Amino acid sequence: MGRTDTGPVAWALAQPAIETAPPIIEEISSAGLRERLYLLAKRAVDIVIGTLLIVATWPLMLATAVAIKLTSPGQMLFRQRRAGRHGRPFVMYKFRSMYNGAEEDRLVLNYRNELTGGPCFKLRDDPRLTPIGRLLRQTSIDELPQLFNVLKGEMTLVGPRPLPLDEVCAGTSAERKRLSVQPGLTCLWQISGRCEIPYDEWVLLDLYYIQHRSLLLDLEILIKTVPAVLSRRGAF
Repeated sequence: MGRTDTGPVAWALAQPAIETAPPIIEEISSAGLRERLYLLAKRAVDIVIGTLLIVATWPLMLATAVAIKLTSPGQMLFRQRRAGRHGRPFVMYKFRSMYNGAEEDRLVLNYRNELTGGPCFKLRDDPRLTPIGRLLRQTSIDELPQLFNVLKGEMTLVGPRPLPLDEVCAGTSAERKRLSVQPGLTCLWQISGRCEIPYDEWVLLDLYYIQHRSLLLDLEILIKTVPAVLSRRGAF
C-alpha cells in the first residue's frame, strides 16, 4: 500500500503502475478500422463518464477515506497488482476494506472458498473485513477509486473484471481470450449476480461480451450496473 497523506485523488493520479499495462493507444493502433473507431469512441466515453463520476462521487470518496482512517489502522487506499490486457500487471486501486495483513491470512481460509471451479477466492462472511469494510463491499463503494485506473487507460468502464495476479489462469483458450481486451470496472458478470455466478459461467459471460462488444452493449451494461449495485446481489 502507498501513501495517502496528500489526499486520495492526488495520490491515485500520482501513482505509477509497477509494470504498467499497455496504453489503450496500443490496442487501438493494432485494430482494424471498424474496431478502431469503436475503441476510440469507447475511450472518449471512458474519459467523459469517468470524469463526471469522479466529480459526482468525490464527497462520498472523501467521506469514505476519512471513515476508514478513523475506524481501523492502516492506509485508506489498497493497491493490488492485477492482470491487465494480455495479462500485463498494473496497480489497481480500491478503498481498503480489510485489516492490515489480510492478504497473508488468506491461505488459512482457502478451504472456505465459495466460488468453486476456478482460481478466484470469494468468501461471504470473510473474517478479514473491517466493520466499515463489509459495508463498502456490499455497496461496491470500495471500487470507486478504480475510476482513476479508467482515466489512466489501465482499465475501461466496461470489460472483464481484472483478477489478482495469483488468481489469473490462462490454461485454456477461453481464459486466454478473456485477457485479450482491457479489463473493466463493470461487466456482464457484475450485473448477472457477481459472486453467485460460478467461475466457468463467469468466463463464458466475458467471452460473450468480447465477441459482441459495442457501444450499445457497453451502454446497456452501464445502465444495468446501477440497479445491480443497489440490489447488493452477490456483493461480498
